[in-house]
Amino acid sequence: MTDTQRLAAFERMLGDARRNYEELTARLEALKAEGKTKSATFRQYLGNKMTYQYILSLYQDYGLLDQNDGEVY
Repeated sequence: MTDTQRLAAFERMLGDARRNYEELTARLEALKAEGKTKSATFRQYLGNKMTYQYILSLYQDYGLLDQNDGEVY
């Protein structure tokens, strides 16, 4: 794997992590609005969101996120 391919793979991973984090946040908000915070689905989504939040925080800790992003994970 070349350095360019490796960088592209990291960029894809970052994009996927961000999309999944945003999608899970929206799903959790919808379940909250329905009063389903005790459901197994809500808890699974919450666990998944926390995993993606951790991954994104690692990117941030290592300075791999743009400063323009403004979001703190």
